Amino acid sequence: MIDGITWLAAPQPITYGGYSVLLTRGVDGEELVSRLAEAALEGRRVLRPLGKLTSEELVEELEDEYGDLSEDAAVRVGRDGEWVFAVLYGLWQGEFASMESVSRDGAHVFHLDFEEDNAKPVPPWFHYFHDERLMCGFNLYLAHSWGSAGVNGNPGVAPQVERLLRAAGLPDESLPPRDAHRTSLQVVERHFGLSLPRARVLGEALPSVVLEIA
Repeated sequence: MIDGITWLAAPQPITYGGYSVLLTRGVDGEELVSRLAEAALEGRRVLRPLGKLTSEELVEELEDEYGDLSEDAAVRVGRDGEWVFAVLYGLWQGEFASMESVSRDGAHVFHLDFEEDNAKPVPPWFHYFHDERLMCGFNLYLAHSWGSAGVNGNPGVAPQVERLLRAAGLPDESLPPRDAHRTSLQVVERHFGLSLPRARVLGEALPSVVLEIA
């Protein structure tokens, strides 16, 4: 069974605060975590493996060790067929300005993130990077209030995705945000063949690492 990614549109699908996940090809799990540590802001990160933890266990570990999670981020990684995936925890909202560098040396990196508890409120975002270039990026609401309501990126990729979004009826100001979120996820899921294993992400123990400030 292929889970796709549309399930991410459910309220708080992974942990409180929303979600930040990467689906990658061309990089293994260990190298992916190393690249994430390099991409984190405010200095070099030290990787501290925690063994295999469920999502709930990792959140508990971070709360016990770091209190309000103000200092560090953490990641759980796994493989599902051709995809190596990573799920970010802790202060992921402020740690990563871009995942562009993670896509070096020919890797394909799809980053989806949503600060669901942000009071502003911030829309969910989709970015696809390859060889340290933005191939396609847009907010999943296609909302004008958060920059361009269109799709940015490579002229061979972004316009095609934008046409598919418009064919699906977006943007639509009368559509509830969660419905727009779900529709956009359906479009990129089908177009790029994206899938994230829901049961494994939510319930299975996966290799977990804290990205500590050196």
